[in-house]
Amino acid sequence: MSFTGSILHQYFRFVKICKQSMVVSVQITPYHEGVTTAAGRDAWRLLHEIFFSGAVRHRLHDASASIGVSPGLMKALFFLEPDASVRMGDLAEHMSCDASYVTSLADALEERGLAERRPHPTDRRVKTLVLSPAGVAAKQQLFDLLYEPPPELDVLDPDEQRQLRDLLRKVTSSVQREDSVVHGGLR
Repeated sequence: MSFTGSILHQYFRFVKICKQSMVVSVQITPYHEGVTTAAGRDAWRLLHEIFFSGAVRHRLHDASASIGVSPGLMKALFFLEPDASVRMGDLAEHMSCDASYVTSLADALEERGLAERRPHPTDRRVKTLVLSPAGVAAKQQLFDLLYEPPPELDVLDPDEQRQLRDLLRKVTSSVQREDSVVHGGLR
């Protein structure tokens, strides 16, 4: 099992143990102090349940496998654009990883023809990455798979689905990101 797989395994095991124990009133230091209502915390928990169970649970791995890349390569693809080169150091910062790992990602993306390295326009010591036409197509294929609604949304009628969409738009529009928004929100 990979290091990432091991961490994910431990996380899912923790979530399963918490659910089995019905531990809901544990005092946890909030990640973000702004959510002060029980309803807000419950909404966030329910969103996690949607993404970590049912048909959605394996969607990221299935999507990455469909184009022959690892989840790490897929995350890099989400950050890259066809018309804007990204400094490899910025990609490392975005992914919260070491620059040497980004070098291996860049190698793998280039080997698959999904991205290409380019010299930085003003600093020849710096390398940048840009999506290739094949990378653009692969990224679009990933988004098509990931944005297909899960069957669980069918319990909502069309008006409720629009209401949910509008509420989620309101939440996402209030999020201040350092990253620019890519193709509807993933970055």
